[in-house]
Amino acid sequence: MTDIDALAARLRAEIGVRRVLTDRQELRTYECDGLAHYKVVPALVALPVTAEQVAAVVRACAETGTPFVARGSGTGLSGGALPHADGVLVVTSQLREIVEVRPEDERAIVQPGVINLQVTKAATPHGYYYAPDPSSQQICSIGGNVAENSGGAHCLKYGFTTNHVTGLEVVTPDGERVRLGGPAPDAPGYDLLGAFVGSEGTLGVATEVTVKLTRLPETVRTLLAGFPSTDQAGAATSAIIAAGVVPAAIEMMDVLAIEAAEAAVRCGYPAGAGAVLIVELDGPAAEVEAQFDEVSALCSEHGAFETRVAADDTERALIWRGRKSAFAAVGRISPDYIVQDGVIPRTALPTVLRRIGEVAAEHGVRVANVFHAGDGNLHPLVLFDDAVPGQASRAEAVSGAILDLCIEHGGSITGEHGVGVDKAKYMPRMFSDDDLDTMQLVRCAFDPAGIANPGKVFPTPRLCGERPGRHQGTHPMHAADVAEIF
Repeated sequence: MTDIDALAARLRAEIGVRRVLTDRQELRTYECDGLAHYKVVPALVALPVTAEQVAAVVRACAETGTPFVARGSGTGLSGGALPHADGVLVVTSQLREIVEVRPEDERAIVQPGVINLQVTKAATPHGYYYAPDPSSQQICSIGGNVAENSGGAHCLKYGFTTNHVTGLEVVTPDGERVRLGGPAPDAPGYDLLGAFVGSEGTLGVATEVTVKLTRLPETVRTLLAGFPSTDQAGAATSAIIAAGVVPAAIEMMDVLAIEAAEAAVRCGYPAGAGAVLIVELDGPAAEVEAQFDEVSALCSEHGAFETRVAADDTERALIWRGRKSAFAAVGRISPDYIVQDGVIPRTALPTVLRRIGEVAAEHGVRVANVFHAGDGNLHPLVLFDDAVPGQASRAEAVSGAILDLCIEHGGSITGEHGVGVDKAKYMPRMFSDDDLDTMQLVRCAFDPAGIANPGKVFPTPRLCGERPGRHQGTHPMHAADVAEIF
């Protein structure tokens, strides 16, 4: 067991007295991320302000065998930044400098605490923006986006965080600062950059991120369509993609999600709608206009009883306001809820949504559905009241059943929220033991001591060398090892 008082004294000497927290009331501020269903008070919180301070904290953890967990803004929804009770929480939110915007190279270099939307604000004067846009983009950090491989409404056309990160500086679990990738589009050798993005803090801590910037589109058109049911809205979604149109975004909300959004932000969605679609097209004006007519016609053919087109940026923002506020808005209609995150082929949307409704009814809970319909990324919100005995367990059962439905229809247990602590137990439903052990070999190559965000992603404690015939790793990966490849 680590002597936390001695570790705190060492870290105060290295990064500053006020940047190390040990008071329990202060520590409780960090006891959970956006998934408040799980809470753990860390033994110590470190608040570094430079990459070297991050490295100093991690080195101290490595030398004392202390677990550490990296945390950005704390908006994650899978418990990925849940602290370790005997460990250090390394909060990177103070590393918030936009180091450089290079429009001539279509790149920006930022620190991990930079807020997602700030990258777009910095790039817009140059005619660019940062495409990945999680619903929490006004508060989520780039470092957290890298850890979870976050997506957003526009990932249908533009891809996830991994498609927009070309380089990283990371602190490995032994405290070394290493560079992976760079400003170039690709690098030879093994794709360690790709392995790190989405690794949920199990391979180290990002301290600098090089991202791609995307040219602002010439035209953006946003359409809101009201449908009697999710079946019809799902059919319209499939028809749009089948027609060869790839919108920037296709978002769907069902009747409960609409109710919550109306209560929270009065977004004015079509009255009586069982589902709404938000379809956004962007690109060259002529192409967008032609595709927009086709999308409007397909929505009408599949039952849309009302269609609205945003006349300007103000109306566009109002349409998106309801969707962007949906997760928080559900608090208006339910005291507690679980945000789920699964993926299915979009052609399975009608079937899976019907089954979700049936499963919810069988367990006596309600489910609000709001999701990225274009790529089949579901975000069912399972509503319950924790004050009512048995409701929480029924909600968890429904949440698990939804993930089973996703797997059954050829999908995945997560699209963009990550596995974290919440879904680790579901990993064996998607992967065999050999699959999981192979993943663990990658983790052990970076972190043989198992101190980087332990207990996350994998369903059971898998230690390096635990299976017969394996050799216990003794040396972490050093900067020189990576530099030879990148």
